[in-house]
Amino acid sequence: MPKINPTTTKAWKALQAHFEETKNLHIKDFFAEDGNRGKDFSISWKDFFVDVSKNRITPKTRELLLQLAEEVQLEKAIKAQFSGQKINETEERAVLHTALRDFSNMKPEVAASLQKMKDFSEKINNGVYKGATGKAIDTIVNIGIGGSHLGPEMVYEALAHYRKGVQLCFISNIDGDAVQATLDAIDPESTLFVVVSKSFTTKETLANAQFVKNWFISKLSKKAITTHFLAVSANATNVTAFGISEEKTFPMWDWVGGRFSLWSAAGFSVCCAIGYENFEDLLKGAHQMDVHFATAPFSENIPVALGLISVWYTNFYTCETEAVIPYCEALHKLIPYLQQSVMESNGKGIDRNGEAVNYQTGGIVWGATGTNAQHAFFQLLHQGTKIIPTDFICFTNSLRSNLELHEMLLANCLAQTEALATGKPYSAKEPYSSFTGNKPTTTIFIQELTPKNLGSLLAMYEHKIYVQGVVWNIFSYDQWGVQLGKEVATAILENVALLNGEHAIEYLEKRK
Repeated sequence: MPKINPTTTKAWKALQAHFEETKNLHIKDFFAEDGNRGKDFSISWKDFFVDVSKNRITPKTRELLLQLAEEVQLEKAIKAQFSGQKINETEERAVLHTALRDFSNMKPEVAASLQKMKDFSEKINNGVYKGATGKAIDTIVNIGIGGSHLGPEMVYEALAHYRKGVQLCFISNIDGDAVQATLDAIDPESTLFVVVSKSFTTKETLANAQFVKNWFISKLSKKAITTHFLAVSANATNVTAFGISEEKTFPMWDWVGGRFSLWSAAGFSVCCAIGYENFEDLLKGAHQMDVHFATAPFSENIPVALGLISVWYTNFYTCETEAVIPYCEALHKLIPYLQQSVMESNGKGIDRNGEAVNYQTGGIVWGATGTNAQHAFFQLLHQGTKIIPTDFICFTNSLRSNLELHEMLLANCLAQTEALATGKPYSAKEPYSSFTGNKPTTTIFIQELTPKNLGSLLAMYEHKIYVQGVVWNIFSYDQWGVQLGKEVATAILENVALLNGEHAIEYLEKRK
């Protein structure tokens, strides 16, 4: 991996001077001066049309950002990732979640895992696979946390239109009330439990899994565990000790990070819910974006454009947050999914040289679905004092042919980006109804919410994250910041155990 402090580059220094020259320019003036701006500052690719014209950037900004990408050796870094080099140097791992969706050159172990997922999911959806008492499976409970939960849940909600009949429930937080509420709502005789943990040592997941296992035994039997419990893990020894057979275990690999594990067997529950063909389309859509990212010239490269624009706002406008507003209720879980993938990846303060950075990295991601968001926090976007770059995501076609409502939805989306850009002139008579405008937005138009297009959208954001991390000279794919809290929690739990003279979990079991 290149190890270049971006602030030492010629482009960075030129961008600083350029920012001082352009920081007070207005977006509406850009359009007045350039009648082709909408076309010149947009990228069309397959079912995507990405419009960055309503950002506070000029042709010179774009030129300097592309120069920055060249100086930090972004092209070399992209090739290093796709070629399987150990770019996650602090953990000595390759980063190859993209290999999980590359059907043109698929690893044999990935192909075998997908075939296993296909066979098993089809048995479930066809009613061939039965529970211990002979009932067909109608519910799957996914037990995981972080990427093992956020990714599958997000896709399950996003692709509700494509569900095949199996209902999914998710247990992640170690909140006993929430876990019990989930168990109270299901029939153990017709439920599969999928425990997803790469290491099979994650305390929250194992505590929840053990609680669920005990509950299940009390409802059916210990013998029935072999029929109703599956695992997704790289730790066969711990899985077997838990009571799940090798036959009912799906693999994970060292070169797949947890927050990017959706594409692996960690997505098995989703595969069952939407059917294998739709799950494969999800993977293929992501791969198409991978190819675009790896091969398109940077001037026509969607993730590169989004990543560089984000650097422009983060490091020169000193923006600390970015909003994401999907004008699609099905994407209501996209925000928490992006919060993990973005902030766990780029929330780093040590660079690839092992030195503390003296510039902003990362960014706070937040948002909600439109039009709900318009009646919640858009006041801040329009008239607040903060500059908050915002992505607007909308689908040009409705899934259910409700044309009138869909046209209203699109009109709201387009109106908001227009209003944020242009504002409303100040009036002495009505000063409170004036809007300065000049609020930056990017609009991502997608033809329709299909599994393939969802895969492309998610991969687009994954690669945007990597572009940012390369520029900031940080390791986007490790997660040491997660470990400290785990260590402290373990120490506190041990102290609780000492106070009570027994293991804390046993103590809590007795208190039930």
